Amino acid sequence: MKDFHRRYPNEGVENLERAYKRRRPDEGEPVVSEVDNMFTGEESNGRFLDLTSMHEAYLNLPNVKRLSYSQYLDNFDAFEPPRLPIKRQNKVTDSYLKYVADLASYLESFMRRTRPLDDLPKVFLRLDREFETAWEAGTVPGWGKEESASSASGGPQTEGTGSGIWCPECEKEFSNPNVYKAHLTGKKHLRNAENKKGASNGTAKSLSTSLSGAALKERVIASHESRIRALADLLSNERSNTRVNVERKQGMTERERQAELDALFAEDDAAVAASERRGDRGDDSGSDSDGEEKIYNPLKLPLAWDGKPIPYWLYKLHGLGVEFSCEICGNFVYMGRRAFDKHFSEARHIYGLKCLGITGAGTGGLTLFREITGIQDALNLWGKIRQEKRDKDTKEDSVVQMEDGEGNVMPERIYLDLQKQGIL
Repeated sequence: MKDFHRRYPNEGVENLERAYKRRRPDEGEPVVSEVDNMFTGEESNGRFLDLTSMHEAYLNLPNVKRLSYSQYLDNFDAFEPPRLPIKRQNKVTDSYLKYVADLASYLESFMRRTRPLDDLPKVFLRLDREFETAWEAGTVPGWGKEESASSASGGPQTEGTGSGIWCPECEKEFSNPNVYKAHLTGKKHLRNAENKKGASNGTAKSLSTSLSGAALKERVIASHESRIRALADLLSNERSNTRVNVERKQGMTERERQAELDALFAEDDAAVAASERRGDRGDDSGSDSDGEEKIYNPLKLPLAWDGKPIPYWLYKLHGLGVEFSCEICGNFVYMGRRAFDKHFSEARHIYGLKCLGITGAGTGGLTLFREITGIQDALNLWGKIRQEKRDKDTKEDSVVQMEDGEGNVMPERIYLDLQKQGIL
């Protein structure tokens, strides 16, 4: 860019803002940006994950552990017990395959939307190769050779308690051998046996095909699970931010949620109005008025490093609306619990303790005066500490040491006891 400017110093700059800004209705049909429809409201332009629909799909799976949405955010990439108590033979179902496929598809779509400059095809190819290697070696978590052997040995017989007798025709388990023997002569068992025998004659040729289809289904499900684990690791930052945002919203009242929405809408309207003013004034006037534009801050939020108000959710998260006063620091007021806890190890508070005659508070004694903000409370604690130290020194000095004829030194009490026993 500098080289181009040296060669063409008088070249005009194209006003891209006029080409891509939102048009007013009187200027024609408004232009809807693709970014406006790219993310849902819960995703907040790619800052958070929106797994609400995936959470509902998970809860509809059979034999799964009931988890809240916050717990699901921590465990959606866990597919082995005890975090997800689903046996391997119960995973090979259409509902579970659809669930893991949709979850992997969403995470992959989120990666493509939030990281357009990354070489994502190369990343996905690497993940596929790693899965192929692990599958051939039998080291895929939950799908290894050990799990396969245990699943094959258990088969349908493990659907019950595992200690009874399994009837393959009726697909039922009996814990009592006598009941099982009586069941073999029943009409229901005989009818099921005939149906099974007739069906087996027609499906004997396709037995190998069905087995290969089940193995292929297991491989596809394992591939989706492996992809979900890898993508969850890559999106760990967004995942933690999502959990914090969900917990923050759960602790907010309806009035606070409405205030946050009003602040977001007001900020968006102010940004659109400022963009329109800059477009009407032209390039030069718009660039000159950037620094002079008044900041819209109706909630009196603290300013961030860029001079703009911090988000309202961050303001509530750190409790910056709560004031904490410290008398030792000269009645200085700290905004938020985090700043208040941090100031006990800062120079202002330590200097205030030294002015009160409290020495040694800058090292090991600092924790003793934590959470104490009153001058009188600090003086009382310091007096108690000094009194305990004096009592300890006095007690140690009052101990009388005695020495026997052989030069052994011992306390006076032990010396008198031994003398009474005639040992000395």
